[in-house]
Amino acid sequence: MAHPSTYRPRPGEIPTDPGVYRFRDKDGRVIYVGKAKSLRPRLSSYFQDVGLLHPRTASMVMSGASVEWTVVSTEVEALQLEYSWIKEFDPRFNVKYRDDKSYPYLAVTMGEEFPRAQVMRGAKRKGTRYFGPYAHAWAIRETLDQALRVFPMRTCSAGVFKRASQVGRPCLLGYIDKCSAPCVERVDADEHRQIAEDFCDFMAGESSKFVKRLERQMRDASDALEFEQAARLRDDIGALQRVLEKSAVVFGDGTDADVFALSDDELEVAVQVFHVRGGRIRGQRGWVAEKEFETVPEVVGHLLQQLYGGEEGESVPREVLVPVLPEDAGTLGEWLSERRGSRVDLRVPQRGDKRTLMETVERNATQSLARHKVARAGDLTARSQALQQLQEFLELDESPLRIECYDISHVQGTQVVGSMVVFEDGLARKGEYRRFIVRGQQDEEEGGTAAPIDDTAAMHEVLTRRFRRYLKDRDEPQGLDQETGRPTRFAYPPQLVVVDGGLPQVNAAARAIEDLGIVDVAIVGLAKRLEEVWVPGQDFPVILPRTSEGLYLLQRLRDEAHRFAITFHRQRRSKAMTNSALDGIPGLGDVKRKALLRHFGSVKRIRAASLDELGEVSGIGPRLAGTIQRELTGAAEAAPTVNLMTGEIIDDERGSDA
Repeated sequence: MAHPSTYRPRPGEIPTDPGVYRFRDKDGRVIYVGKAKSLRPRLSSYFQDVGLLHPRTASMVMSGASVEWTVVSTEVEALQLEYSWIKEFDPRFNVKYRDDKSYPYLAVTMGEEFPRAQVMRGAKRKGTRYFGPYAHAWAIRETLDQALRVFPMRTCSAGVFKRASQVGRPCLLGYIDKCSAPCVERVDADEHRQIAEDFCDFMAGESSKFVKRLERQMRDASDALEFEQAARLRDDIGALQRVLEKSAVVFGDGTDADVFALSDDELEVAVQVFHVRGGRIRGQRGWVAEKEFETVPEVVGHLLQQLYGGEEGESVPREVLVPVLPEDAGTLGEWLSERRGSRVDLRVPQRGDKRTLMETVERNATQSLARHKVARAGDLTARSQALQQLQEFLELDESPLRIECYDISHVQGTQVVGSMVVFEDGLARKGEYRRFIVRGQQDEEEGGTAAPIDDTAAMHEVLTRRFRRYLKDRDEPQGLDQETGRPTRFAYPPQLVVVDGGLPQVNAAARAIEDLGIVDVAIVGLAKRLEEVWVPGQDFPVILPRTSEGLYLLQRLRDEAHRFAITFHRQRRSKAMTNSALDGIPGLGDVKRKALLRHFGSVKRIRAASLDELGEVSGIGPRLAGTIQRELTGAAEAAPTVNLMTGEIIDDERGSDA
């Protein structure tokens, strides 16, 4: 580690304008991104006596080797640039004040001819109304299951809808009256859209008018002695009431707000947020993160920036209620209003229902931090012990803070794939996982095909490709891709490589790394049967105690690599088994093949289509249509019908004397 004084810029070099700064380590990797109203005082604060800094800040400046900055014209621009750089470089010292899960929404695709209700994640789409977020997808399905009794709108995919239209029969939901079946024209597009609009109004909080309407219809049916109809309406009212019970009313004025609360100690902060839409609590989320800053206002500022930034960020409500205002509340409020497209009220509730709800959220945050600390105490100790034990048992120079594990998966040498999983500080870093398609050695000069490949050859190829990429990325300026400008993913080497297997696999991995001239990466293998740890060049394995945390960490790595590899292998094997008769037709690629199947619905109908009908598909010209017809009809003629009892060919124009 370098002392901050070795790369401290001269005070006169740092401007006093607003801007964004980046700290880099000795390998040129960005380790921290920050913003400032005035760059000079902010950057100077990092280069004071290290003993006076926050422990996390001290660790960051000691890990750094250089600092650079970019001047912007306004504080809002600094906010936007800081977020984009954090997202692009993923610096290790920038704490994520949001979880990495994508929370589901109940979405209604009002932009389609026949709107569809479905579970949807990710970026918002135009012409779609969203309700939520919900904590779990099953909560949305429960809500839909109850609401479809009263609002029987479409929930099926485009493929199911089209097939039902072609065969003239609705799906199961159409038969049990949980769908109005527009696919078979039980209702027209206008009637179905009205059902969808009523459903959206109900989910938006206008629930009383629908309940009152059903109650009136129930009384009318009862007065007319139509008791079965009255009983069905009674059950519909009960279904709507059960939906309403799942989201309690907290505000009577139809408020749209996100209510945040924090609970923190010296090292960590627990965050809770309640999503209130239409006056009702539609979702609740919570997570715990390391505490990057010393003050809660700074935490609040970065929390809102990360939660609402980016295309996949949350939709910004009319009100954002926080326990304390961030230091740059005016700038942040302007940025939130810009993202929403209208004014956003960022404030601290002082009294009334909103203050009461804030206190409820605060109690949830306090309890969440207490539960986390109990679990974290044992987990942090165990991970520290595991890394220390691996250093001692494997005689490493330092604790293996980054460990990569590799596994090979195949069936009798076919569909061979490899996996790479990454653990940092004893925890999985799934964004760094990689998958490899193993092709084997080919004679490129003679154009030969790949020879059969075994586990050791596959392991050698995977390790060679990974570390050859590491050498290439390491030599790039500042670890950046020259075409995209994004940080290279393989420029960060591991301290320890683990392979799934015994001495042969370990030796193959070691040979691959040695051939590339890399000498500072340790390699071990974990054999399944006796859980022995093999080291290259040694005749006997290292035996770790069965109850040691180090062995447990290696087992977790091995199992995760195996899971990741076999999942990829099954995907490729399934894809290979589902190849259709369209595969291999000259000039027919993936896009045109999908267009044909989407237009006709099956290979059988494509085979029966005329040249003119084939030409109606986008991208299919007269020549390609003729090729498709010739290939498909030729394939059909090449497979005559055979009587399985006698072996005679039936109805074959080529003759039955075969």
